Amino acid sequence: MGLNNKQIRQLRKLAHPLKPVVLTGRAGISDSVIEEIDRALDFHELIKVRINATDRESRHTMLGEICRRTGSEPVQLIGHIAALYRKRRDGKARIVLS
Repeated sequence: MGLNNKQIRQLRKLAHPLKPVVLTGRAGISDSVIEEIDRALDFHELIKVRINATDRESRHTMLGEICRRTGSEPVQLIGHIAALYRKRRDGKARIVLS
């Protein structure tokens, strides 16, 4: 899909007031966590996920795996909180990107 800089700025602005809807554990990304993220993306399009990993590299690796397995785009990663975006599969977009 690929987002341009203007779209990323727009999504960051929309993500700012959101609270994390899914929490990952230190054990890694399980299939059930991926399913929950997938369901949340189908409904909301833009979500925040809390990635509980001890170091920065682990968080980036986990974020990459989540994005790969869900088909989502990373919008932002600050500390342990990541914002993800994926256009709804049913075509009824809630967020219109400019």
